[in-house]
Amino acid sequence: MPSPPFTATSQPGEFARYSTCSVADFYHPRFLEICGMLNHHFVFHRKLWEWVFVIHHLLQSGEVKPGARGLVFGVGSERLPALFAKLGARIVATDAPEEIGEANGWKATGQHSAASSQIRYEDIVDGRLFDERVSYEACDMNHIPDHLRDFDFNWSSCCFEHLGDLEAGKQFVVNAVEKCLRVGGVAVHTTEFNLTSDDDTLDSGQTVLYRRRDMLELVERLRSRGHEVRPFVVAPDAHPLDFHVDAPPYKNIPHLKLAYEKYVGTSVGLVVRRGR
Repeated sequence: MPSPPFTATSQPGEFARYSTCSVADFYHPRFLEICGMLNHHFVFHRKLWEWVFVIHHLLQSGEVKPGARGLVFGVGSERLPALFAKLGARIVATDAPEEIGEANGWKATGQHSAASSQIRYEDIVDGRLFDERVSYEACDMNHIPDHLRDFDFNWSSCCFEHLGDLEAGKQFVVNAVEKCLRVGGVAVHTTEFNLTSDDDTLDSGQTVLYRRRDMLELVERLRSRGHEVRPFVVAPDAHPLDFHVDAPPYKNIPHLKLAYEKYVGTSVGLVVRRGR
């Protein structure tokens, strides 16, 4: 798939204005710029959108800087810790305990890491600097250890839908903000979003799907607890690729929306600054 037809004279609008995966973001010059920072090829895939969404909002927050402390949950094989280490931050990378990774099949599919060496990308940052600035430990997201606290920023990419049910994922986000961040710190978390229904959904099991009403309830819960939350806005379908749904067996390119059981889903993100 070729890169989008950017031109030097184009006048792009606001980047990442929506909370859900949108083709509009892929056609914005900032998207390709962040792909370059990650040393990742351009592809119409929602996982890449999630990484770009996280990076953009964390950089925009001003919290990623030399000496800052960052925490990632469910790191898998992400390149983000290497990028943030290059920018001078110190990162604690976490993933589920090995037995959980095996039981859910993440280890077999390369979606689980058990050591920092598995996320050392020397095409992004010098290996010595990476080893100085990035550490690894196991973390059960349903039971975050007390010592993971006072971070300047944290993030996760499509993880909290795997915690058992809708409420467990919501509580994780609250904990990631209130337990793990200093006041003023920023959290960016993505998950699975139900585009089919605001009533019927997968509400428990290995993977759950968050409806619009679930996301709005989480936004309101966080705001009522004194935190600043970026407005939740579902992207409109404005490009032919916005209407494409990848169905099993997944082709993966393009993979912006997918058929999962009887639902159509995509990726969604929240941006939260701890207020108190």
